[in-house]
Amino acid sequence: MKKTNIGAFATLISIFFFWGFVAASNDILIPVFKKALDLTQLQSQLISFAFYVAYTVGSLLYFGISSILKQDILNKIGYRNGLALGLVISAAGTLLFIPASNNASFILLISGLFIVGLGFSLQQIAANPLAIQMGDPEKGNIRLSMAGGINNVGTTIGPVIVSFAIFGGASSKTNLNLEAVQTPYIVLGAAFLIAALIFKFSSVPDRLDDDGSSDSNKGTGNILETIKYPQVILGMIAIFLYVGVEVATASNLPEFMKQKLGTAENAVSPYVSLFWASLMIGRWTSAAGAFELSKTMKSVWELCCLLLLLEFS
Repeated sequence: MKKTNIGAFATLISIFFFWGFVAASNDILIPVFKKALDLTQLQSQLISFAFYVAYTVGSLLYFGISSILKQDILNKIGYRNGLALGLVISAAGTLLFIPASNNASFILLISGLFIVGLGFSLQQIAANPLAIQMGDPEKGNIRLSMAGGINNVGTTIGPVIVSFAIFGGASSKTNLNLEAVQTPYIVLGAAFLIAALIFKFSSVPDRLDDDGSSDSNKGTGNILETIKYPQVILGMIAIFLYVGVEVATASNLPEFMKQKLGTAENAVSPYVSLFWASLMIGRWTSAAGAFELSKTMKSVWELCCLLLLLEFS
């Protein structure tokens, strides 16, 4: 049984936190820019659309370039380098929040989010298979669930932190200063660059091959070779539906609360965080098998997660 390198795995799944933090923070940007720029609800949803469509574009670019080179790009440049490059791309996207907020430009805003999403796309292409490889293959799905739990830690605290950075601590403050959006995303961009350096020199595996060597004959990048397996198609449909429901709910929650409950933009972040926290508890419950726990301890773990869920409810 392949033992998990705890230090390397902990470093790897830290990147899942960034994905969740930014994705959930978009739910705060939607009502902020909707009010500041007088957008329709449909236009405001382009914030989420621009971010997530970048995953599709990034994946297609990856497959296209791999097909042209007849070689998996990440096996060529290294998975650690791929993670670092993805973080640098995302950092570049955060810089667009400066002119976007200074000029109240919706186009620059969604362009910045698109670039951040492109970087995340490359990061996810590298990180997900690494998470499966770094330990017992039979528990790879459980390690991914645990990484998803780390992702939801980011989704839980992201809305609160970004909302505080935009509105400050005064609960009565409702004036929207778009320049306040700059600070959290500049800090986030700096964090991306620091994380890129950490990954560059970390012990995270650089190849998917068990012996750490490069094999140029593996992974031709032919998408047709991948989608011939029915479980791949079914998995794609499942994740499409799951993420669609998840993101659509969170993205429209602020507007729903404004219309039905009269909740102001600066007061919605705790409820967005609670939505993501409920998902976090579910993921951590399913990840109990990732730890070397006895049946009794697993039952205790799952009971604690259930009690947390009931507390949030």
